[in-house]
Amino acid sequence: MTRWNTSHIPDQTGRSVVVTGANSGIGYVTARELARRGARVVLACRNETRGAAALDRLRTEVPTAEAEFRKLDLADLSSVRDFAAGLDSFDAERLDLLINNAGVMALPYRTTADGFEMQFGTNHLGHFALTGLLLPRLLATPGARVVTVSSMMHALGRLDLADLSDVTGHADVSGLSSERTYRRWIAYARSKSANLLFTHELSRRLAAAGSGVVAAASHPGYAATNLQTAGARMEGRSSAERFMDLGNRLVAQPADGGALGTLCAATAPHMRPDSFVGPRSGLRGAPAPSIRAPWTTKDAVGERLWAASEECTGVRYAFEGRGASALP
Repeated sequence: MTRWNTSHIPDQTGRSVVVTGANSGIGYVTARELARRGARVVLACRNETRGAAALDRLRTEVPTAEAEFRKLDLADLSSVRDFAAGLDSFDAERLDLLINNAGVMALPYRTTADGFEMQFGTNHLGHFALTGLLLPRLLATPGARVVTVSSMMHALGRLDLADLSDVTGHADVSGLSSERTYRRWIAYARSKSANLLFTHELSRRLAAAGSGVVAAASHPGYAATNLQTAGARMEGRSSAERFMDLGNRLVAQPADGGALGTLCAATAPHMRPDSFVGPRSGLRGAPAPSIRAPWTTKDAVGERLWAASEECTGVRYAFEGRGASALP
């Protein structure tokens, strides 16, 4: 994968793609480059105004693009269900690529519409539910892939069995018991560990079912997006926002570079299940296999996270061609 770049993306004509968080940053670049290669792309975004603007921009940059905007709020499981149910009008049966890209970073303490800590609820639980609800299309599509965007910061937040000891009701499955004990960066890191554990366990279950769907993960290194400044902006911490913005301008690679790992994981031939792809240096550069924390490949932890995620979201996967179902 040395020096892999967008010129290596194979022809995507006839392929159907969903990219979450595609209104800006690496999500937008991912959607644009796949559309440029001929894919039919759904930009799945929370904000309708920004999503529509991103669609207009994409159509300007890629006049031949087959793309549309669909509203999706991963912090609201009813929105996830509505999105999945409404996708029939895009393509009733097939889905070649699901790019679980959207995320939030280092926010002040918030909860989702369903009562979960916002970063874990958005970054992991929303994507867990979405993937399960779209599983019938993925299973029915030869060569389908699920790519979930994690972060090298996952290594700062171990997610172990103790973190998942209470998963009933509106339990805080990220291991953060209350607003008083909340640590935003640890919460973010744990949500990114969950992304990798989800990829590992999904890969394991797909293999056990004899499915050819490939689940892989990626990370952007240090890419200049609005993620870094969002939390500080929400709290009015102008000095922190300026610091993050300075880092974006002086250190980070542009979003185009940050998206390469995702695009490689999504399209490079012979991508292995449970791969983790990102910049070779860790921060920037061409995609390559990335180091991951050892707990993100532990079967027992993955199984426990899976069970907790099913209980929290009400989505249970079925790998025998029937797809996911909602729990009663």
